[in-house]
Amino acid sequence: MFYRQSARGGGRAGRGGGWAGALRGRRRHARRRGGVQGLEGGLRLRLLRRGAGQGMWAHSMTVQDYQDLIDRGWRRSGKYVYKPIMNQTCCPQYTIRCQALHFQASKSHKKVLKKMLKFISKGDVLKVVSEEEPMDSHIEDVAACDFPYKSESQVSQSELTPLAVDHAERVENEDKDSGETKEEGNMQKVESDSVQICADKDTPVPAEPSHSAKAVRAPPKPGKGADLSKPLCRKAKDIRKERKLQKLLQNQTGTLEGSQLQGDQAFLLQNSKPKTNQPKNIEDFIFAPLPDDAQHKLEVRVVRSSPPSSQFKATFQESYQVYKRYQMVIHKDPPDKPTINQFTRFLCDSPLEAEHAPNGPECGYGSFHQQYWLDGKIIAVGVIDILPYCVSSVYLYYDPDFSFLSLGVYSALREIAFTRQLHEKAPDLCFYYMGFYIHSCPKMRYKGQYRPSDLLCPETYVWTPIEQCLPLLEHSKYSRFNQDGKAVDEGRLKELGRVRVLHKRTVMPYNVYKKRRKGPSDEASVQQYASLVGQTCSERMLLFRS
Repeated sequence: MFYRQSARGGGRAGRGGGWAGALRGRRRHARRRGGVQGLEGGLRLRLLRRGAGQGMWAHSMTVQDYQDLIDRGWRRSGKYVYKPIMNQTCCPQYTIRCQALHFQASKSHKKVLKKMLKFISKGDVLKVVSEEEPMDSHIEDVAACDFPYKSESQVSQSELTPLAVDHAERVENEDKDSGETKEEGNMQKVESDSVQICADKDTPVPAEPSHSAKAVRAPPKPGKGADLSKPLCRKAKDIRKERKLQKLLQNQTGTLEGSQLQGDQAFLLQNSKPKTNQPKNIEDFIFAPLPDDAQHKLEVRVVRSSPPSSQFKATFQESYQVYKRYQMVIHKDPPDKPTINQFTRFLCDSPLEAEHAPNGPECGYGSFHQQYWLDGKIIAVGVIDILPYCVSSVYLYYDPDFSFLSLGVYSALREIAFTRQLHEKAPDLCFYYMGFYIHSCPKMRYKGQYRPSDLLCPETYVWTPIEQCLPLLEHSKYSRFNQDGKAVDEGRLKELGRVRVLHKRTVMPYNVYKKRRKGPSDEASVQQYASLVGQTCSERMLLFRS
């Protein structure tokens, strides 16, 4: 890995992080001579003026280098790599990752998936957009928490408020995401087929009416009300399940007559509901079969952005136009700001080297654009890095005309599903990194809704379940999550002399370079660099010294 000192600092929030340095300066090209990598130019650490943080230009690095860096709180924006100083910044930014293999979609997540499925199938989605997204595309429809926090400490009411059900859109019955057999919030169509009624969550018996009915029934007057001598009406869904099971039992035993079930078979029928009441996973929605007369066609393509593949080059202009419109409409940028050069430096250039491994994903490791094609047109692009242990989300931009599809949420769910897909070929790849979680900014808390997830301790760099972190963050915006007071950073700098340095096109340890150096000592800056990247990375990466 090579570095060059940044000339200017700036900031823009993206989906993968809270801020990033502005990308300016001349591009320097690396070359190899005699097996040793050389570079015209270099990089040194520099304290950014906007917020408390450290940043550096990286010409190239392996995917393992970057994996180790993000596991120490670093993020990238183009070829610029940065790390906030957590105990100094006004808004601490904690690295967050989702355990993709165990992810369970919330009701609001499923609502977004159903909306997309309905749009593709029928094309008749109500085009109503929630309030404007602040800084990041994931904010739609998941700003409110569907996972109440259970802890003794008080948590802000904004996080505990469940997302309201949109009664304007018909939603199928859903099971509670915790996997319990108890049904909650089932939606029931009334006869007019224009209104939906929510069943009471606390109703002990499924056949009981909602809480709007009186608890004690008086006998109806003659000719009015329900006939209490007849059984209560049942949902068609339950009736279909019962008929299906009856048919299955008939095929197995060959002795059943009509619908009469006896003994163990009747017991099996009574206990069949929990077995068929399992919650759907995101793949069930994403890859659901479409009708032959589907109104739209959605295709997701993964193209390598660095080095640019032929598919990436062929779609570059169309992708850039989507980005330009997104920046102008969503972020209110003037037309002359989202230029091609800015787009390239920000979202196309990457220091990550393309790598392929026998036990890795078929597409390889490195930086990619995940393009969403609707009816032959790009409507959204997710910028991602595929690393040894994770898929890391960098940014998302989309066509504002399709904001009603909640593409920020939808793309995040697709990236989680993509992580699961890659895991089948690359067993170590099982996490989805979402950038930074900013608890002190209410609009940036939405990333905590992708559960189960972990936050990175800013002092010991160990992962801690977010449920344990939230009470601490409610008490203080900066917090050490590792509650073991004796625990230390295991990857901390131990031997400064072993830091690898590139000096006059020669690779050497810092203790050798120190003896050759002329002029004032730079030990303080090298010490700072090595402390931030850790002992392992400092011995593997090259720090340029002029």
